[in-house]
Amino acid sequence: MIKKCLFPAAGYGTRFLPATKATPKEMLPVLTKPLIQYGVEEAVEAGINTMAIVTGRGKRAIEDHFDISYELEHQIKDTSKEHLLNEIRTLISQCTFSYTRQTQMKGLGHAILTGETLIGDEPFAVILADDLCTNNSLNDTNGVLLQMLKIYNTYQCSIVAIEEVPLEQTNKYGVIAGEPINNSENLYRVSNMVEKPEPKDAPSNLAIIGRYILTPDIFDILRDTKPGKGGEIQITDALLEQAKQGKVIAYKFNGRRFDCGSVEGFVEATNYFFQKESSK
Repeated sequence: MIKKCLFPAAGYGTRFLPATKATPKEMLPVLTKPLIQYGVEEAVEAGINTMAIVTGRGKRAIEDHFDISYELEHQIKDTSKEHLLNEIRTLISQCTFSYTRQTQMKGLGHAILTGETLIGDEPFAVILADDLCTNNSLNDTNGVLLQMLKIYNTYQCSIVAIEEVPLEQTNKYGVIAGEPINNSENLYRVSNMVEKPEPKDAPSNLAIIGRYILTPDIFDILRDTKPGKGGEIQITDALLEQAKQGKVIAYKFNGRRFDCGSVEGFVEATNYFFQKESSK
């Protein structure tokens, strides 16, 4: 059973400056909910109730969001606005939130390693909140993480979510190469992974997005992983060590993903969710 979900949330969000100068990028709202709340809801849907969040300086708003605000609760009690807090109240009552700080920004691999103290020696999920994922239809209740957990239950190894991207955009992602499992169009046994390759060097156009299920040996591998692309400790490099042993599966998920770390993707997500809500 996967019981914990790790949220690396220490990054500066420089693509959204000046908005993120004092506001965590994970707290940017798509409609009325911050990005990280969508991620927590996805984890809860998958049966996970322990949230481990790696934060940094200037990120206290995340902790405050997943806490009770007695003044606000009192102010809107018995008014027409009280119901607006129902969803976040439910999450606070259902979940346990724990936090640790990444004191230096050394890459996603380092952020995940920083979270080891919150995770311990057990498999865990990872959600990058600025990759906002949604189902293809209102009737589909299987979010991306729930889909991945079902695969983990079968294969008991690390799982990465992938999607096809235009070849000219491979330098923005970790990119995998692999062989289809049982002639599946959605499952691949990973044989190679490259962090942000130029199009001419990319092994495919199958890009890793911000959803992972990782086995606990990843921590020991990360400790021995040297800085790679950009001088950072890359989770892609650590996963490659597992892949060499046949222990990484890539899953082309059912759903849609928005890169809300970019202004374009954020606006696209806002428009999509507005239309989705309006059609209910």
